[in-house]
Amino acid sequence: MPRFDRYLLSQLLALFGFFSLLLVSVYWINRAVGLFDQLIADGQSGLVFIEFSLLTLPNVIRLVLPISAFAASIYVANRLMNDSELVVMQATGFSSFRLARPVLYFGLTVTVMLSVLTHVLVPASRATLAARSAEISENVTARFVRDGQFMHPAEGVTLYIRRITETGELRDVFVADDRNPGQTVISTARRALLARGETGPKLLMFDGTAQTLDKATGRLAVTRFADVTYDLTAMLAGEFGLRPSIDELTTTQLLQAAPETAEALGLSQVQLRQEGHSRIAQPFLAIATALIGFSALLLGGFSRFGQWRQIAVAVALLIIVQMINTQGNALAMTGLSAWPATYLGPIAGMLMAAGLLWLSQRPRRQPRQNATAGGLA
Repeated sequence: MPRFDRYLLSQLLALFGFFSLLLVSVYWINRAVGLFDQLIADGQSGLVFIEFSLLTLPNVIRLVLPISAFAASIYVANRLMNDSELVVMQATGFSSFRLARPVLYFGLTVTVMLSVLTHVLVPASRATLAARSAEISENVTARFVRDGQFMHPAEGVTLYIRRITETGELRDVFVADDRNPGQTVISTARRALLARGETGPKLLMFDGTAQTLDKATGRLAVTRFADVTYDLTAMLAGEFGLRPSIDELTTTQLLQAAPETAEALGLSQVQLRQEGHSRIAQPFLAIATALIGFSALLLGGFSRFGQWRQIAVAVALLIIVQMINTQGNALAMTGLSAWPATYLGPIAGMLMAAGLLWLSQRPRRQPRQNATAGGLA
């Protein structure tokens, strides 16, 4: 690699590391505050908070890396332009496309980082987070099981247990579920057991009744049962995200879009395939953002007033690329064969950068001389 490429690449990577650390810290602290309140309020230890915070970190890094790449390219290009280094390189015969070659290397480096995060680290961390959340939910559920008290494990749910025997059997259980706006369900049972299921803790109720009140008609339906299973996980799914998430699937599973996988997640095959192609396309936005930030500043020469107009152009183009990317993802949701629209954002960004580089090396219009100066000449 030529010396100029190594120099510019080192500058980009150094500033990229700085901006990434800064943005990740701000974003992560903002997320960690809510997570801290949620976990500590439920009696979890500080180690659990640290573990959950670290598991959310890969997704945070994935979100901020393209922004860091854009900020680094803008900052480095602006500094080199103010120091006339890029002007000198252009005077020696370097074209704009040649100057942008180390920026392309830089964008590819960030793309590789994003690909590892998107395809490997983020799905693995989300799957681990879901498993640990399931364990935490069981602990929280066990904390709610106390006799002689009216407990509220979730909003709209009331649980009462008259007595807990030495063998762990629950006697005289009362459960009122008012989460559905259209009806209220009150279940009572003479005895019950708390069991662990595949998707979380279950309340097995024996020899009881279920009273369902339809609020629209005012009708009351009474059902007697010998045994029934009450899903306690549903009470806590909203707090800890226990429901299966599309982020936990591998990219291969998303691209295959198997009907049984879509049914298990409650999503369509189109959504799975769109998410899979989105994971492939999104890392390449780093190349587009880095090149747009650098090439926009090449449009102007050295100026004592800075390159604020060029920076504004770069930011505006970045917003346009994001709008195209969002629209492309929306178009990809219209059918199984519409997945190529997912790549519109990165492709449009690279084309914009190429256009800026082409414009930057066109001859600039010289200012007109006044008539007096022309006569003297």
